[in-house]
Amino acid sequence: MTSWRAPGRINLIGEHTDYNGGFALPLAIQQGCTATVRASSDDVIRVSSAQRDDDVVQLQLRELRAGIVESWGAYPIGVLWTLAERGAAVPALDIHLDSDVPGGAGLSSSAALICALAAAVNDELALGLSRQELVEITHKTENDYVGAPTGGMDQMAALLCERDHVLLCDMRAWSIEQVPFDLAAADLELLVVDTHARHRHADGEYADRRASCEKAAGLLGVTTLRDVTDLDAALAQLPDETLRRRVRHVVTENARVLRTVELLRDGRLRDIGRLLTASHASMRDDYEISAPEVDTAVEALLGAGALGARMTGGGFGGCVIALVPPGGVARATNAVQRAYRHSGFTPASAFTARPSAGAHRL
Repeated sequence: MTSWRAPGRINLIGEHTDYNGGFALPLAIQQGCTATVRASSDDVIRVSSAQRDDDVVQLQLRELRAGIVESWGAYPIGVLWTLAERGAAVPALDIHLDSDVPGGAGLSSSAALICALAAAVNDELALGLSRQELVEITHKTENDYVGAPTGGMDQMAALLCERDHVLLCDMRAWSIEQVPFDLAAADLELLVVDTHARHRHADGEYADRRASCEKAAGLLGVTTLRDVTDLDAALAQLPDETLRRRVRHVVTENARVLRTVELLRDGRLRDIGRLLTASHASMRDDYEISAPEVDTAVEALLGAGALGARMTGGGFGGCVIALVPPGGVARATNAVQRAYRHSGFTPASAFTARPSAGAHRL
C-alpha cells in the first residue's frame, strides 16, 4: 500500500497564458489530496473518496482501455487509462482519495487529485517515472480523458513546487524556475478569499477562450500568442474586437508575469501588488472571465488596504487572492463580508496561504 499527497495551487499571476505558450507563476498551498493505492484482490478497479462516501467508482480491469467513466470518476480512472496508453501494465487496484481542496474554487482540486494518484501508482508499481513524465501524464489525463483543455501549469505546480517559492513556468519550453517568495520576510500575508461562486474547467467558456486564442494566432501567422512581439501591430491585423481583447490580455499578462519575477528576484515583494490588480482588470475587461462576486471581493480588498488583489484560476468564479500586511487580514476579510451582505451574495470564506512543497510520499 502506498500513499502520496499532492497540493492544490494558487496562481499568483499569469492566467490563461499556459495554453498560449506563455508564462505562469503558481505556488502550491497547504490544502491537497491524498491518494492511497493497493493491489486489488480481484479484477476490479475501485475508487472511493472520503468526500463521496456513497459513491464508489468501479470498473472491470478489462474495460480500462475502452471504458469512459464520467463525472468525478473520470479523473482517477483517466490517470490509469493514460498510464496504460503509455504501455504500463496497470493491474486492478483499490484507490482511496481524501482531499481538502475546495472543488470549483480555482485552486486546482482536480490537478491535486490526479497528481497524487499518478505519483502513488508510479511508486506502488515501481514504474520509475520522473516528475516531468508525471506532469505529462497528468496533463494528458485532464486534456484527453476528462476533456478539460487546460495548459499544464496546474500539474507542474502540484508536482514541482517548492516551499517558500513560486514556480516560473515557461509553457513553450515546458521548463521551470524556482523563484523565492518569502512572505514572512517581507512581513506580508497572502489572503485567499473563496467567493463560493463555482465554476467547472470543462465548461464551454474555458474552451471558447482557448479556441479564440488559437484562431487569433492563426490569423496573425504565429504558432501561439506567446510569439506576438508587437502588440499594436497585432491588434491592428485582427478584424474582430473580441479577438483583439483576448490577444491583449495574453500578451500583457505575459509581460506582467515577467515583471513580477524581476521584482521578486530583487526582493521587492511589496511592489508586485499593482501587477496583481492590473492582471485582474485585464481578466475582467479583456478576457471577460470574472463574475460579480469576484469583482466585489477585489474592490473590497483594495478598499481595505490590500497592496494588490486579483482572481486566481480559470475564471467565472472561484477564489480571489490579495497581498496584505499581517495586521490587515481581519480588516480585509471583514470588508469582503460587508460588501457581500450589501450585495446579497452568499458569505465568502477566507484563509491565508503559504507557498508549500509539491507532491510527496506519506
